[in-house]
Amino acid sequence: MKKFITLASLSFLVLFSSLFVNTSSTEAAGNTKLLIAEAKKLIGTPYRYGGTTPRGFDCSGFVYYTHKKIGITLPRSSKLMYQKGKTVYKSGLKPGDLVFFNTSKSRKGVSHVAIYIGDNRIIHAVSKGVKIDNLNNSYWKKRYVGAKRL
Repeated sequence: MKKFITLASLSFLVLFSSLFVNTSSTEAAGNTKLLIAEAKKLIGTPYRYGGTTPRGFDCSGFVYYTHKKIGITLPRSSKLMYQKGKTVYKSGLKPGDLVFFNTSKSRKGVSHVAIYIGDNRIIHAVSKGVKIDNLNNSYWKKRYVGAKRL
């Protein structure tokens, strides 16, 4: 009887303590998969300056929209998005990280944002619409500014 009470108490303690375990990494992994799935559904959507809907996106509108679909609100511009989250080294990128570039010849700072999806690939809205590109292709490689993890 004493063993049963001890076992029952231990089981209750394990069950009760599991309610307080940090599941944020599991939730983050689930959110990342949802984010990338939402983003991939939009491949081929046309580019539209200022666009924030599946009728057409600009780069930050695409990132804003896909994050909003999974319940995350971001600022609307790539410049303001770059001010959010934790800085990540390029060598430490994980799927779901935001990747920033300077595509402007006349301005300094950030002018383009994409979502890192793994294997050196990014998904973003460019003049040809929403597409996947290699992060290390010559165009993006020399315009890379940094990355953030939300």
